[in-house]
Amino acid sequence: MIPQAVLCDRDGTLIVDVPYNGDPAQVEAMRTVPEGLARLRAAGIRVGVVSNQSGVARGDLTPDDVAGVMRRLEELLGPFDAIVWCPHGPEDGCDCRKPGPGLVQRAAGLLGVPTARCAVIGDTGADVDAAAAAGARPVLVPNHRTLLPEITAAPAVAPTFAAAVELLLGPAR
Repeated sequence: MIPQAVLCDRDGTLIVDVPYNGDPAQVEAMRTVPEGLARLRAAGIRVGVVSNQSGVARGDLTPDDVAGVMRRLEELLGPFDAIVWCPHGPEDGCDCRKPGPGLVQRAAGLLGVPTARCAVIGDTGADVDAAAAAGARPVLVPNHRTLLPEITAAPAVAPTFAAAVELLLGPAR
């Protein structure tokens, strides 16, 4: 089944992961992301961002820093239909932080799409677990920081973002 919406992790999936980045000048798209997003948008699939931003809880970032990086993300990659992020740390016990389902559920709600008709593309086991907990379809795109157990546990793995989109939509015609 082709998803109605694809929700994407931000750091390490859409853009190069710069830990606790609050500087829009450091935002750089990951390879194949522009072509993958273009294919999703051309197919009429809604796209969103779901991102943990624990640097806010730690005091390393402000909400304005996060907003600036998100604006730069959209300047580079085009508009997203929903952008949701969690400002909490792992110890805060919130219901939004991945691997919990909250961000995925919130983004799906903003898009008016049932979570069962969403896919989530991410680079960690937390992304996969959040998708699964929400009833969405996870696709893992590993990078140098992804742990081997996360890769072996993922129900779907793709080598690049564009390959993840192909997995979801089928081969380009």
